[in-house]
Amino acid sequence: MDNNRDNNYYDMDSLKQRDSAKKPGAGKQKSTFISGIVVGMTVSLVILCVVLLVTRLQKILDEKEENSGLITLDQESAIDEDVLQKMMLLEKTIDKYFYLEEVTDEELENGIYKGMLEALHDPYSEYYTAEELNTLMEQTEGIYYGIGAYVSIDTETSLPKISGLIANAPAEEVGLRANDLIYEVDGESVYGMSLTEVVSLIKGPEGTEVLLTIIREGDYLEITVPRRRVENPTVEYEMLENNMAYIRITEFEDVSVDQFADAMATMRGSGMEGLILDLRSNPGGSLSAVVDIARMLLPEGLVVYTEDKYGDRDEYRCDGKHKLEVPLVVLVDMNSASAAEVLSGAIQDYGIGTLVGTTTFGKGIVQQIVPYKDGSAVKITISSYFTPKGRNIHGIGIEPEVECEFDSEAYYDEVNPYDNQLEKAKEVLQGMMN
Repeated sequence: MDNNRDNNYYDMDSLKQRDSAKKPGAGKQKSTFISGIVVGMTVSLVILCVVLLVTRLQKILDEKEENSGLITLDQESAIDEDVLQKMMLLEKTIDKYFYLEEVTDEELENGIYKGMLEALHDPYSEYYTAEELNTLMEQTEGIYYGIGAYVSIDTETSLPKISGLIANAPAEEVGLRANDLIYEVDGESVYGMSLTEVVSLIKGPEGTEVLLTIIREGDYLEITVPRRRVENPTVEYEMLENNMAYIRITEFEDVSVDQFADAMATMRGSGMEGLILDLRSNPGGSLSAVVDIARMLLPEGLVVYTEDKYGDRDEYRCDGKHKLEVPLVVLVDMNSASAAEVLSGAIQDYGIGTLVGTTTFGKGIVQQIVPYKDGSAVKITISSYFTPKGRNIHGIGIEPEVECEFDSEAYYDEVNPYDNQLEKAKEVLQGMMN
């Protein structure tokens, strides 16, 4: 993969739980820059994906069209004359017999394309109509109208779940929590839907409301959530006691690099003697962003590398000129994924920090978005990524050195909220600083 942002766009998504959506204390400083991808629900998929906007495939198709006028059927292709005949037969059958409602030609056409991607049995590969792609790209601006929650697919139930909350957004205000399973949206079951479909149901015009039926610890709850303008800072920071710096990265976007650099400069200027880096419920984001941030922390060497099905390898390296010189603790959880796992995995491989929390999500594959001339696109898995020591954590995750289960009851206590994982991180860091 290439870091040239003029030509390519990488976005590592994932799934997360928002155990630490709240900031750790009052009076804290934080960056207030506008976030990168902020969707009412980030298609984390479950979203890390690494998303890359490229035009190479379309150029190939364009060249073929220019030379021949049409793309002819390939005898070795799954789509041949027999398949086309059967597709036409299915269309006529639907037109003649289907009773429930009218289906447009456009809907049937999109269904064919979506079905081809679904045949891959890969939750990260998906077809986007031109409208869906435009919506996805608009979300990269960091401002949108929605409920302010990250959504991913729960691997155990196949239901969408709340994987993280944006501070002070509607979802947090009405009491939604990380790991709430979404059962219905406005009375419509979402089981079996793609994240894109779920997001389209939850999003809507500013000033409207959406009714979510959620499952929380076995109970079914109906929660009405207003939709409004949401902005998402991707980096927050403050100085804790004993000169411990706290920096939380909610996701990795282009703007996150400058935000993180600003946070590090502020913390150093405030006398930082140790750092807690909070990656809990971080759904991933831009590959170039996480690599650039890693270069502010890691020693000289590999940050991450990828390999595709042809064995081609791309490496992303660090020159070590900005290696962190103070003790480091990294907070992770079951919803730390993709780009968050790239950074935490590299830190663990180099032994420059201690991971505290629970095993991460385990998304070690890369997606690429390929746009087509008609405005549509496909997102498709193209490679695996590996930590500096060659670990592929897909389906496995990264185990922290210090296991600490999240105490949700204490965290959500209305009188005395208590973040037990953050307190454990402070304890571990203090021991490293002594």
